[in-house]
Amino acid sequence: MANSDDEYVYDDATGEWRPASELAVQSAAGNEVRDASGNVLADGDSVVLIKDLKVKGAGQTLKQGTVIRSIRLTDNPDEIDCRHDTIKGLVLRTEFVRKR
Repeated sequence: MANSDDEYVYDDATGEWRPASELAVQSAAGNEVRDASGNVLADGDSVVLIKDLKVKGAGQTLKQGTVIRSIRLTDNPDEIDCRHDTIKGLVLRTEFVRKR
């Protein structure tokens, strides 16, 4: 329930004016990064590829089942930074990985 002293912010998603405290709680929960199975990912997790991926610019294909260790989360909840033995600066979409 909003206090009478609460500041209101326009929410573009719903088109309504909503209490700022309510939006702050939602944005904190909305920043979770999830894998293809819906598991929450965190910095340092290991993930497994769920399908073969052609790597642009490297002329390589990462095979299904390849383990990627020590991922790093990005500002985009749909992407993770990671390193592979042969590919530096690899960015993967979370829809193609599963938490190990």
